[in-house]
Amino acid sequence: MNNTWPTGVFSTRLIQNLSDQGAISAGRPYDADQIQPASLDLRLGETAFRVRSSFLPGPGKTVTERIETLKLHQIDLTKGAVLERGCVYIVPLLESLDLPETVSASANPKSSTGRLDIFTRVISDAARSFDIVPAGYKGALYLEISPRTFPVLVRTGSRLSQMRFRVGDARLDAAGHKALHAEQTLVFDPNMDVGEGVSLSIDLIGEGRSGLIGFRSKRHTAVVDVDKKNALDVLDYWEPLVNRGSGELILDPDEFYILVSRESVHVPPDYAAEMVPFDPLVGEFRVHYAGFFDPGFGHSAAGGTGSRAVLEVRSREVPFLLGHGQTIGRLIYEKMAERPKTLYGSALGSNYQAQSLKLSKHFKPYP
Repeated sequence: MNNTWPTGVFSTRLIQNLSDQGAISAGRPYDADQIQPASLDLRLGETAFRVRSSFLPGPGKTVTERIETLKLHQIDLTKGAVLERGCVYIVPLLESLDLPETVSASANPKSSTGRLDIFTRVISDAARSFDIVPAGYKGALYLEISPRTFPVLVRTGSRLSQMRFRVGDARLDAAGHKALHAEQTLVFDPNMDVGEGVSLSIDLIGEGRSGLIGFRSKRHTAVVDVDKKNALDVLDYWEPLVNRGSGELILDPDEFYILVSRESVHVPPDYAAEMVPFDPLVGEFRVHYAGFFDPGFGHSAAGGTGSRAVLEVRSREVPFLLGHGQTIGRLIYEKMAERPKTLYGSALGSNYQAQSLKLSKHFKPYP
């Protein structure tokens, strides 16, 4: 096996090389679009275990051992099954790892998963934390799934999470972010702060005559099939939110919102980025369940025109007042190990390139 992997986040080519050398194994051949510019989509296996609670196995423990003590029942996913909101499930994934000693991995929900408010976290054996796989890990991977808003129909092969592979820590420091912004423009607003990442603020003014600023999820809806695109009527699942002149919005606890950043952001081809999911310095809410931004997000041949960041927002414990232009999160940039041959965007059929406010791919266009 190659022992001289380059520093940084792995591209499509390097992920394929990992697989070819046996560092990634799968229960069946990869889907045609499963390897993305800087990540690998992870697929559900054949069985889901409904468990009493979330857990981390901890040192010396396997996920299977924990499942045996916590499971309520198991569900066959081969023909599809509904996962109910408010319940916790553990699903062994089709992919497993035998990583080189220098290669580590991290995971995040896919964009469409986050926009459906499906809370997912990858667990590995002996893990002390979610979504983090240490360098040299050898073993199975599992996905914790907890639908928070909609009941969802999933099946073997459904892709709810994605994994990045890397060597070392190639995240930019404050000086690095400033230098990259000066060279390639990371955020298209001269008033926004670039330092320990790129700060983003919230748009509560909206665009056009409708003044649409976001969506709040409805309760007691029908099931969402996670593998069907452009199939659902927006108003059956979402309440549109419009600007009524105040430029403010009170987030209700336990409600789920889709909002959008005021700024357009740009991820240059030689970099990947990740949204910090919760920052206590800006308010008591969680922003952006699905945090990976691929190389080429908001990029064009002219050097980048930017795309706005759609935000999955949920308040914590108490009602929280958001104002237009209020800082809501940070985007942290990380150097790629090499530039991907194919960037995020139309060439990959990406659903969210050049986006503004947009729901997940499961819904028909609105209005």
